[in-house]
This record gives sequence, structure tokens and C-alpha cells, in this order.
Amino acid sequence: MFGRAAADIAAGRADVVLITGGEARYRALRASITGQQATDTPQVGVTPDSVLRPAEDILDPLELQHGLVTPVIQYAMIENALRAAEGVSVNAHQDELAALGARMSQVAAANPEAWSREAVSAETIRRARTLAFPYTKLHVSQWNVDQAAGLILCSVGTARAVGIPRERWVFPLAVAESNHMLPLSRRRVLHRSPGFAMAGGRVLQRIGRRAADLKHVELYSCFPSAVRIQLRELGLPLDRLPTVCGGMVFAGGPLNNFVLQAQVKMAQVLRGDPGSVGLVTAVSGMITKQGVTAWSTEPPADGVRFDDVTAETAAQTEAVELIAERTGHATVVSYTVVYQGAAPERALLLCQLEDGRRTLCDSTDPAVMDALMREEGCGRPVRITVGQIDLT
Repeated sequence: MFGRAAADIAAGRADVVLITGGEARYRALRASITGQQATDTPQVGVTPDSVLRPAEDILDPLELQHGLVTPVIQYAMIENALRAAEGVSVNAHQDELAALGARMSQVAAANPEAWSREAVSAETIRRARTLAFPYTKLHVSQWNVDQAAGLILCSVGTARAVGIPRERWVFPLAVAESNHMLPLSRRRVLHRSPGFAMAGGRVLQRIGRRAADLKHVELYSCFPSAVRIQLRELGLPLDRLPTVCGGMVFAGGPLNNFVLQAQVKMAQVLRGDPGSVGLVTAVSGMITKQGVTAWSTEPPADGVRFDDVTAETAAQTEAVELIAERTGHATVVSYTVVYQGAAPERALLLCQLEDGRRTLCDSTDPAVMDALMREEGCGRPVRITVGQIDLT
């Protein structure tokens, strides 16, 4: 969104673009709570200049059939795949996630615009109610945060004309995005994001910087795996604090409305540190689509650059076939254990069959669920029978 708006301004197709988020959704939410009907504002005789629609479905039909729908379940499977790929123990991994959340909560506590101003300890995060293993409630962004934000992009001429002081100007330097869509279960590698590697690399190339040179960073932070994968794909230090505002869990509202809130905070940070560069990222879906934007108080020498790296990302993203449940031997690609209230309800496993195709399986066996939360389940051989899965 930022990239297309900035490109339109740079090309003279627009002079002022107002981007807002949050208000309509929360007007409807408040109406549902109070019993008052929320109505849309009619726009008669208005034709949009452009219409953006997704090219593909974000979920596979088999994912819908097995209840692999909510983001917390999908991101938990991504998280477990990343842990297994890096050879970290289950216990050490949980400590790592809790420590990341605690650091971000400290940033939010110092941010007057954060919805939660309380610094939370790693122990509190780890012991919070589990939603989908390994995620607790304090690992995930909150749906009931009532916040909105707005961002005005305009030309330099308009800024001068309306008297905006030069010290308040913040410029987009470069933007890159990928709109390649592939459902999670069909991705050959769950714990990587070629789109972020491509988009991040292109932005850094455009601004002539290394990742280590970036002084201010705000990574989209709906779940820990989103942050942790971005750090790796963007080439940032793994111990880098990934936020200037405190992240989605403690500082912002849900979905991409948070990107607007984060961008407003980044503008404030850059005004206080003139000449520095800030990086803001966005995620759509289950790390499905990726966006990276660089900003500074100093304008880009060659004008703002916008790159669509969808084709390159598609070429680097290997897909596999997903089929309905089969019987026989298989290997666990990733998994999670979904909770209902305080108790585990079911294990959901993505398994690779002997012919290379994949399937999804469920288990409500307490022994299976317990084992998957105590020991590494990724890469584990299993036997699938009708209505049952056995760990071998």
C-alpha cells in the first residue's frame, strides 16, 4: 500500500494520499457489543481508480477441512518447523520465545501510545494460557485492541504549500513487495520466506545499505515466528531488538492496521534522529505476502523506488502436493497441539507420505499430544491408520 502510493506520488499520478486503518472494524466491533447496528457510508457514483484483489486463495481446502484456519495454529506450525530446523530443544525454544516477548514488552512500556504499558517477564509469558503449542496468549497479537492510525503521503510541493516544517518531513526511500500466494501446507520449506529475502535484499540494494547499517527496525510481529523468520531472511542479527514501538502483542491492534501505527511511531523516531534510516515490514496471511519499506528524514537521491518481486519469489518457492488423508507410513513435517480453554484438545500434524506428497492428520490421544509437547515431533516417523495416528 505504501509503495504503490509513494510510486503514484513520485510519478505525478497523485499528490496527496490518505491511508487509514482500524476505524471501520472497531466501529463494527463496538456496535456488536452495544447492540447498535453499524452502517456503511454510501458512496454513490464513485468509481475506484484501481482495485486490488488477491491472486490466489490463502488457505487450501484440506486446511479448512482439518481446522488449520486460525493464524495462531498456522504460525505455531511455522514456529515448530523453525525450531526443528535449527536443532533447538523444546525447552530452550520456549525460553527463547518468552525472552523475545519480554524484551518487546519493555519497549511498549516506554511507548505512551502502546495499549499495554506493563513490562512483562519472560516467566509470565511462558506460563500464560496456551493457545496452540508452543504459543501462549502473551505470544500473540490481541484482537480486542481498539486503536486506529492514519498516514498522509504527499508531494514536497504540497508539504511546502500547507506550511509543514521541513524538520517534520519523512521520506519513503524504497519499497519492495511480493504477492506470491501459496498455502502453508503446500510449501516445501515452512520455516523460510523467500519473499522477505527478495524484498529485503532489493530495498537494501536500492538504498545502498547493509542490514547491519539499519539503525531503526520495526518488523511485523503478529507471532514470534514472523519476527524470527524476518530476522533471518533480512540478514539482521538474531539478537536484534525488532521494534521501536513494542510490537503487535503489546503496542498495537491486529492485522495490518498495526503497520500504520508502527509507521507513525517510526516517523516520530526518525524525526528525533535526523538522517538515520528506518525499516518497516508488513505481512499478509501466514507470512504469505511480504512488504519491506525504508524511510528517512533525508530524501532518496534518485527518487523513491518501488519493486514488485512476486515473480522472483515464486521462482524460489517450491510447492508440494497436498492430498486427503491416506493410511501408511509418513514423517511429521510440522505440528501443533491446539488447546480449548486450559486443556489440550487435539494435535494437528502435517505429514509427508512415502511418495513425497503431504497430508494433514488429527489426533485426540492424550499420549500423542503430551509427547509432541515434551519432545521434538518434526521429523518423527508416524503410522497413519483410519481415524488414528501412531507415533513410532
